[in-house]
Amino acid sequence: MLCSRDIEYIEKKIGRKLSVLESACFENLWSEHCSYRSTKPLLRTLPSEGKNVILGPGDDAAIVRFSDDIAIAIGMESHNHPSYVDPYDGSATGVGGIVRDIISMGSRPVALMDPLYFGDLAGEKNRYLFEHIVAGIGDYGNCIGVPVVRGELTFDRNYNGNPLVNVVCVGTVHPEKFLTARVKKPKNHLILYGSSTGRDGLGGASFASRDLSEDSEASDRPAVQVGDPYTEKLLIEATLEMAETGKVLSCRDLGAAGLAGASSEMSSTFGARIAADRVHLREEGMNEVEIMLAESQERMLMEVAPENVEQMCSIIEKYNLKWSDIGEIIPENRYIITFHGQVVCDLPIDLLVGGVPEEIWEGKPYSAEKPFKRPSENIKTLCTKVLSHPEVASKDWVVGQYDHDVQLQTVSVEGGCGVLRLGDAALYLSCGCRPEQIYLRPYDGSANAVYENAANLAAMGAEPLCVVNCLNFASPVHETIFWQIQECVRGMGDMCRRLDVPVVGGNVSLYNESDEFNTRILPTPCIGMAGKGTVRKFRRPLLGMKLVLIGKVSEGFGGSVLDLVAGCGGKAPEIPDTNLLESVRNLVNSGYVYSATDVSRGGLIGALSAFSPGCEVSISGNVFEELFSESYGRFIVACEDEKQIEKIKASGVECRLLGVSGGGHMLLQTPEGDIEITKEEMENFRSSTTRLMKF
Repeated sequence: MLCSRDIEYIEKKIGRKLSVLESACFENLWSEHCSYRSTKPLLRTLPSEGKNVILGPGDDAAIVRFSDDIAIAIGMESHNHPSYVDPYDGSATGVGGIVRDIISMGSRPVALMDPLYFGDLAGEKNRYLFEHIVAGIGDYGNCIGVPVVRGELTFDRNYNGNPLVNVVCVGTVHPEKFLTARVKKPKNHLILYGSSTGRDGLGGASFASRDLSEDSEASDRPAVQVGDPYTEKLLIEATLEMAETGKVLSCRDLGAAGLAGASSEMSSTFGARIAADRVHLREEGMNEVEIMLAESQERMLMEVAPENVEQMCSIIEKYNLKWSDIGEIIPENRYIITFHGQVVCDLPIDLLVGGVPEEIWEGKPYSAEKPFKRPSENIKTLCTKVLSHPEVASKDWVVGQYDHDVQLQTVSVEGGCGVLRLGDAALYLSCGCRPEQIYLRPYDGSANAVYENAANLAAMGAEPLCVVNCLNFASPVHETIFWQIQECVRGMGDMCRRLDVPVVGGNVSLYNESDEFNTRILPTPCIGMAGKGTVRKFRRPLLGMKLVLIGKVSEGFGGSVLDLVAGCGGKAPEIPDTNLLESVRNLVNSGYVYSATDVSRGGLIGALSAFSPGCEVSISGNVFEELFSESYGRFIVACEDEKQIEKIKASGVECRLLGVSGGGHMLLQTPEGDIEITKEEMENFRSSTTRLMKF
């Protein structure tokens, strides 16, 4: 609900009391979810310009040049609260919403990424949420024919009662033929097309701007939309066919705040007059508030010149979709809605869209790091625990539910990146962050999240093009939470400047707390990164190849997987030297290494298990640091012969021979004795999540 201060401010501006519809419009459009009223000043500090940025933040999606004839449209959104209340539909409509953001730019969606954050899988409810959220994403993406090529999984009790579902979508469009979401000329028509409007999703934007309560599953279920991927597929093809004619002047998808949100934001360059009773409906007896604020899925709004309405609507009908001519652009800076001939809303459009007073909370630093305490278990037991943890174990149970090969552009989904062939080059996609580390050091952890995604690209020889983000936090009314937000944005921005990577778009999701479980989520500034490189498939080392470790280890136990499984404490990883990224890219592109991966989640033992499950390596120095530290700035590369190793040494990077790949077992030679993990044990560790979810 609008607070009394907001109501007083608005009514003073317009000189009268608000109507019921006007109040509902402000409640949703001035919500944190739509207006970013607590974070706008911080977001403005992020670097958003770059040599390849054609259209930056502010539209449904960003447009970034990939080549002379290909640009990518990229966006990132969250669907957190709906996915707790109704995990299948909430996650599915999260996919549908971000896909429509991409098609509203006249772009064909080609790839999805889904970083997901859940409570501890020991809890039955968390396993239920995990199962149905993954199913919702997989079913929707598979049905519309857009591959999920990358994702991330994090499990922590702080997400009990409030899982996070973040989705990145990328599309392709000609650099000179994309659409925008701002109207161009008065007297043009506004055409609503796609699914009919029902009562589902009412108040979704305001629902996303408050904490989840114990009875949310029942009381908030009407705020969760229900998706139809088959209609979305038709919507994709219809929109792209209309865009090809050049007669769609602007386009916007209907997401948060429904038709009121889309039409007011889209028309804010001038004004609009809309007849709510012209909207095609799915349910009888809907009033003007329900029609304008419902968040029914698979709907789009476009601007068309009067003389082209018939042609565009004939294309819509060709795809068996419904449409309504609901109003027109007006030169006056007003947002006017009529319902059966009566004016039910008449507002200054600038006040409704972008007129919200910014709300800056106080930030208060905290200290959360604990001294490192070596666990009492032996090293093999700790290796077992780390390798069995669901953040390190195989993701096959999830990955197997997604169709990666639809559209026939996917080159690889293994390793740290998804790879798609675009023209004569490859698009590289990476996503995620480490909330456990970010909680301990918000600035360093957020900078490292950017670095880690860039490291995933570097291991494939690719350079970053741009970043999108989803800033997920608990309530900013808590001083320590707002400090987290401030530090995370600062760290992200500084690292992006160091790497010369623009932040071209994103989403803010606050109030992620659960009264039911008495939890606040960890700070989760999730990153989606796109890069470009030569077409290269991820390769694991062949039998007998030399494994070389590049970079040096430092203390980084705090927030590590070892910390999660053994409670060892310690400092969170510091920010590494960024120059190493270019060195690794050059080594990969020069052919001096057969394949590469970076060391991050799970430390060296986690990286080895994913990169070369069968290996014999020598661990020197501090065994705990070498095996379990998650300090950044380390890479494992596979070489075919000694000549390649000499080339690596000649490049000037710090490196040493680890050992060789081979067999199905892992042999670790350490100063504290040899450790052998058999092939059967390795397979058992890798399949731990699959066994948990299947039985």
